[in-house]
Amino acid sequence: TCSLLRSPKGFPKLKNDTFLRAARGEETEHTPVWCMRQAGRYLPEFRETRASQDFFATCRSPKLCCELTLQPLRRFPLDAAIIFSDILVVPQALGMEVVMVPGKGPTFTEPLKEVEDLLKLRQKVDVTAELGYVFQAITLTRHSLEGKVPLIGFSGAPWTLMSYMIEGGGSTTMAKAKSWLYRHPEASHRLLRLLADVIIDYLVGQVAAGAQALQLFESHAGHLGPELFQDFALPYIRDIAQAVKSKLKEEALPLVPMIIFAKDAHYALRDLAHAGYEVVGLDWTIRPQEARAQVGKDVTLQGNLDPCALYAPKEKIGELVKKMLESFGTQRYIANLGHGLYPDMNPEHVGAFVEAVHAHSRHINKH
Repeated sequence: TCSLLRSPKGFPKLKNDTFLRAARGEETEHTPVWCMRQAGRYLPEFRETRASQDFFATCRSPKLCCELTLQPLRRFPLDAAIIFSDILVVPQALGMEVVMVPGKGPTFTEPLKEVEDLLKLRQKVDVTAELGYVFQAITLTRHSLEGKVPLIGFSGAPWTLMSYMIEGGGSTTMAKAKSWLYRHPEASHRLLRLLADVIIDYLVGQVAAGAQALQLFESHAGHLGPELFQDFALPYIRDIAQAVKSKLKEEALPLVPMIIFAKDAHYALRDLAHAGYEVVGLDWTIRPQEARAQVGKDVTLQGNLDPCALYAPKEKIGELVKKMLESFGTQRYIANLGHGLYPDMNPEHVGAFVEAVHAHSRHINKH
């Protein structure tokens, strides 16, 4: 139950730390598993809870975020929870208006068009004032989890957020946002820097509120090639890891494991492996052995079952999971999908995925 807001102190003792151990590269009896978008519309109880609510109003309600975060854990023996929120709360904190349009998705009422538009953004963001509702949701959920599993906090990465802020929503080409990188490189760096600074404070605030791991989503990495990624994405990804860690130390907060998930960025895997993150998340378009060869032995991998595999019959899901575990190995590995769950997926198939990871990894570890 998600009642009673208690202080960030005195959190319940963690009972299942498999996910955190795997993230840090320690040995685990089974391979931990969680799913991106595990709190979502594929669950009837999620649709019921969210039915009458505006999407971003839901994000601003700690009680509802807590309830939605806990729903998948009531059904499945997942090894981690991820706070229910959205990456676009950061542009909102910078003063931009985002609305959820049915059938279209998130839409910015006034996207950035010209370099001058950067002046409309808040240049200094007090994350507690602007995003305190996320911190409250994390604290409340951490208590309500009762130590069952660790709680993951997250943010979008600067390039991904910049692309939304310029495109005004989703896009198949990101041509408007990429045109900034080519036409206005200095202004692009100004915007990316502003975003990075807010993200650093936001992630540190999430740990202070009770997050036990952090994931950075560079969901639009695939729209960049190696050169643009090297110039406009990687430096900020690196900087965020470094700055978050040094601020956590300064503030005597726990040094939590950090995950970088740069979708469709195989061209950058080696760089991402050295970017300061304990875990590198993978989409489904790369072979596990190839990813392992590129990142080396000192980083945990996370991923990478094709989400659409969950449309397969349950037995087939089990076979695919077994193959995935054999390819990655059961250690220094966190099982996940290569992207989020889709709204029309059958919850039973999600359950089959989670159970297959546990069963097959235990079996492989014994033999």
